[in-house]
Amino acid sequence: MSEVVKLERHDEVGIVTVDSPPVNALSAAVRGGILECIKAAVADRAIKGIVLTCAGRTFMAGADITEFGKPPKPPALNDVLAEIENSPKPVVAAIHGTALGGGLEVALACHFRVAVKEAKLGLPEVKLGLLPGAGGTQRLPRAVGPELAVKMIVGGDPIGAAEALKHGLIEEIIEGPAGGEAFVRKLIAEKRPLRRLRDDDSKIAAAKADCSIFTNAVAAMTKKSRGLEAPFAAADAVGYAIDLPFDEGLKKEREGFLKLVASDQSKAQRYAFFAEREANKIAGVPEGTKARPVNRVAILGAGTMGGGIAMSFANAGVPVTLIETGEEQLKRGMGVMQKNWEATAARGGIPADAPAKRMALINGKVGIE
Repeated sequence: MSEVVKLERHDEVGIVTVDSPPVNALSAAVRGGILECIKAAVADRAIKGIVLTCAGRTFMAGADITEFGKPPKPPALNDVLAEIENSPKPVVAAIHGTALGGGLEVALACHFRVAVKEAKLGLPEVKLGLLPGAGGTQRLPRAVGPELAVKMIVGGDPIGAAEALKHGLIEEIIEGPAGGEAFVRKLIAEKRPLRRLRDDDSKIAAAKADCSIFTNAVAAMTKKSRGLEAPFAAADAVGYAIDLPFDEGLKKEREGFLKLVASDQSKAQRYAFFAEREANKIAGVPEGTKARPVNRVAILGAGTMGGGIAMSFANAGVPVTLIETGEEQLKRGMGVMQKNWEATAARGGIPADAPAKRMALINGKVGIE
């Protein structure tokens, strides 16, 4: 088997484990390993059910985005998902940590999903200027209905295990790694029929009959997305799940994904993503070094940048000494911060008493003593 994906047999249950630190990203090696192990488990007559799980701190947390913009490496993720979905034996995704992006798309191709209570599940591709490209926009509406699917795909924020259970994204909340195996054994004993989301339109039937269910959900989620391409393309892709047969929707989703990958907007968003990650790394600092606690800060200048930094620290409850060269500049900077917090409080973004409490954390001074 693959070096990063292993198959073990526990009596009648096959355990497929992805072990590719740090986040089990869906690299070519991982995709190939899953494909190989699923095929082997299906071919093993002693295996009656399969668990797909991950080692380490998380389930598959997404695609390997370092592969974007490069020649594709086989196998394609959709080919892997088709192998999982077409298995004649039940395949259960046992989720811990996060199942994000391609990781959730893998789980959606499984016949059943279970998760620990702390798990998070989501399709955040829109935040990189993309849409899910491996069936996420087609299977998720069939799992949870179009309204929640639009919220998760167009908004990009994950949901917790409790909400996932409520809406049918998972079948059960489990206690730990052994819970997935126990669930499969229950399926085998009950001879429960496989649920392939591609063939189950029950949760999108209402939207097929009344398109306003979908369009209202889209309007609510895209009203703040003016100028962005991905949220609207993602909404269109969810619409394909309602309007088109599964395979046609899958094809249209892929076309939308490839168009966004090549767009300048997505390239810029992905660049910013990597830049932010790189900014957290400081050359010469050993891995695992703990940050020192910040108990008080001093900031030179109360202009736009200095005031913004001061507000960020005060928001976190850290006392600030804000230093300016003149009384007028300091007064103006303090006034801007006061107005910003009051405006946020007026919109309900922070409690009514928060502006006074946060201003109390900022001590303005003129000159450096």
